[in-house]
Amino acid sequence: MLYSIIIPCYQSSHTIRQVVELTMDEMEGLGKTPYEFVLVDDFSPDGGETICELRRLADEYPSVRVIELAQNAGQHNAVMAGLNEVQGDVIVCMDDDLQTHPSQLPALFAEFDKGYDIAYGYYPEKKHSPFRNFGSWVNYMSVRILINKPKELKTSSFWIIRKFIRDYSIQYRSSFTHLQGIFLRTTRNIVSVPIQHFDRAYGHSGYTLKKLVNLWSNIMGYSIVPLRIARNAGVFFSLISICGAIGIALKKLIAPTSAVGWYSMMVAICFFSGLIMLFLGLIGEYLGRMYLGQSNNPQFVVRCLYEGKLEDKDGDSGGSE
Repeated sequence: MLYSIIIPCYQSSHTIRQVVELTMDEMEGLGKTPYEFVLVDDFSPDGGETICELRRLADEYPSVRVIELAQNAGQHNAVMAGLNEVQGDVIVCMDDDLQTHPSQLPALFAEFDKGYDIAYGYYPEKKHSPFRNFGSWVNYMSVRILINKPKELKTSSFWIIRKFIRDYSIQYRSSFTHLQGIFLRTTRNIVSVPIQHFDRAYGHSGYTLKKLVNLWSNIMGYSIVPLRIARNAGVFFSLISICGAIGIALKKLIAPTSAVGWYSMMVAICFFSGLIMLFLGLIGEYLGRMYLGQSNNPQFVVRCLYEGKLEDKDGDSGGSE
C-alpha cells in the first residue's frame, strides 16, 4: 500500500523542509510505508525561494515530487492539483506552516484505520486570529445549511482519505473548488478527530479578507439552496400581498369612505415584486442546475513537474490552456 502526502505550499521556504522531514519520521514510526510527497507551489510571491527549496527537497529525497503552478489557484485548487498527481491508496493532506503538525498523524490514523473513508482533524482550540476564527464559523454554518453537512462533523485542512474518494474528486472540473463539498458528495462515512493546533512557525497566514470571501462563495457552486430561498421568498411575499388585498377589500366594505390608495399601491408593489422573485427563482433553478454541470474554467495550470534530478516534465492539467 502506497501512502501519498499532499502539501500545498505558499511562501513556505522557511518551514516546508521541517514539515516534510517530521512527516517522514512519523510515517516511518507508524509503519506507513512506502510513501510519496507531492508538494504544490501555489505561485508563491517570494522571488522563487519556495520553489527553489521544494526542488532541493526533490533532489535530496526520491519520494518527493513537486508541482509548480503557473498562477495562484488558491489552496483548494492547489490540493486538487496534488490529487490529480498522487498515486497512493491512502492520501493525507496537511498545511505547510506546522500548524497542522505531523506529530498529530498517529491520532488521525488511529481512527482512520477503523474503516472510515475520511478522517478529519479538528482543533478544540485554534491558534488563529479572532477574525480568522469568525471566518471559519461562517464557513461552517454555510456548509451546514447549503450542503446538509452533519452537525457533529468538524473539519480542517488536515485530513486522510481513501483512493476512491480521490478518484471521484478529480472528476470535478470547475474552478470554484470547495473540498468539503466534493468529499460530502462521495461519502458520509467520515470521522472527526480532535488534535492539537500549533502556533504558526514562521510568517503569517496568506488568507486575506478577499480570499476568505472567495473561498466561502465557492460553496455556493455545490448547492441551489440560495435559488430556492429566492423562489420561496417570492411565494411568501406574493401571499402577503394577497392577504393585504383581502384586508383592503374588507376594510372598504366596512368603511366605504376610508382612503385606501397608499395601501393598494403597496399591495400591488409587493405582489408584483413577489411574482418577479418567484419567476427569477424558478429560472435560476434551471440555470443553477446547468451551471453546476458545466464549467470549463481551469482549476489550475501546471507549469512544471519536478521529480528529483530527473528531467523536468512540462504540462498542464485540470483545464489546459
